[in-house]
Amino acid sequence: MTTINILNLKCNGCANTIKKGLLSIDGVNEVVVTLENSEIQINQVSDTILTMVKEKLSKMGYPEVGDANTVMHKAKSFVSCATGKMSSD
Repeated sequence: MTTINILNLKCNGCANTIKKGLLSIDGVNEVVVTLENSEIQINQVSDTILTMVKEKLSKMGYPEVGDANTVMHKAKSFVSCATGKMSSD
């Protein structure tokens, strides 16, 4: 498993959105989100796919720890969070 620590992870709604988004990437077939540590684990992937995963996370508003966490990232994470809450029913 590959571990990525991210920013802006708040709740299960966020986790649902992240799982759905990352599983849509070819080559990613397992995603574990740990809220307490703001951590994502994915199946072992190539460097190319890992780059795609990190870009997708950033576009959804969950940049990797150490990357810029702009107001836009924070706003996108709130939208992703709300979307995830609605789809978790």
